[in-house]
Amino acid sequence: MKNPYEVLGVSPNCTNEELRSAYRALVKKYHPDNYQDEKLADVAEEKMKEINAAYDEILQIRAGKKTENGGTAGGTSSSTSNNPIYSQIRQAIQAGNFRRASELLNRVRAEEREADWFFLQGCVLLQGGFYFDALRYIDKACQMDPNNQEYQQAREQINRQANGYNQRGNAGGGDSCHCSICDICTAIWCMDCLCGGCGR
Repeated sequence: MKNPYEVLGVSPNCTNEELRSAYRALVKKYHPDNYQDEKLADVAEEKMKEINAAYDEILQIRAGKKTENGGTAGGTSSSTSNNPIYSQIRQAIQAGNFRRASELLNRVRAEEREADWFFLQGCVLLQGGFYFDALRYIDKACQMDPNNQEYQQAREQINRQANGYNQRGNAGGGDSCHCSICDICTAIWCMDCLCGGCGR
């Protein structure tokens, strides 16, 4: 594989924010939906796979899960790097195509579902407003890969939001979390998390 930093056009010394900005710009540029020509869309899709793989590899290196030469650190490997379908699911979620993401998730057989599957399933459920179910799946991802900061931060974020909504709802005497703005905020957070906003 190419040097992941070269794929994203950033220096190995770049900050996490610079990394995220470069990644988001490339996703915006090369997303297949931007190309009406089928051949160009196919090329863009391949480019997106390369971009996602490079981004995931850098995140693993920075999280201490992978060494610069591609080996794993501490015997821990990321499920995202082992099964390319997870990159496709993330891409669908980033594009707001949650139906496609759900279809891809359902293609993964039960016995092959890794921690990333449970995390991404939780993100899809979160977008639909199924907070308790989403938290259950993300909890499962945390149990399967307790050292994954993305999963841990997602769970903490959901708990913080739920507590905030409950406090506001109780103070106002109304329902705690049955408004469209809650769904919108949570969906925006979910997409931001998958693009690196939660420390990825």
